[in-house]
Amino acid sequence: MSPLQPDLRGQGLRVAIVWSRFNEEIVRELLTACDRQLVELGVAAADIDVVSVPGALEIPLVLQVLALERRAFAHRYDALVALGAVVRGDTYHFEIVADESARGILDVQLETGVPVANGVLTTDTEEQARSRAPVKGAEAARVAVEMANTLKAVGG
Repeated sequence: MSPLQPDLRGQGLRVAIVWSRFNEEIVRELLTACDRQLVELGVAAADIDVVSVPGALEIPLVLQVLALERRAFAHRYDALVALGAVVRGDTYHFEIVADESARGILDVQLETGVPVANGVLTTDTEEQARSRAPVKGAEAARVAVEMANTLKAVGG
């Protein structure tokens, strides 16, 4: 058996980031960390597109449009990134938004074959979200690059 090694080289990859403006201050930290990490991994700044949406529930639809655009325009994006922050409140709404946005993000990935790094934070408090944002943003960038390279390596 020869295991496939993780490949974090971003040269030549095109990546789109879809971020939610709800909890904007926190999500901008995610976005900054993600963008910085993509560039550090070798993705050219000109090959990173960024789209904002009102909230986490709107992320999957834009991801789907971008993923399908890939097919129409000769593999326009090698990977997509979803960024958002869903902070628990006093109502059941948190569970709906957290669960359904995650499900939608996964569905886009499975239905289109385009890797989507899920960087949507789901936390109990704003403090938790703020402390996790820089780490999760950079992690989402690494996942996007690695998965784009993995799919290329296995013929996807």
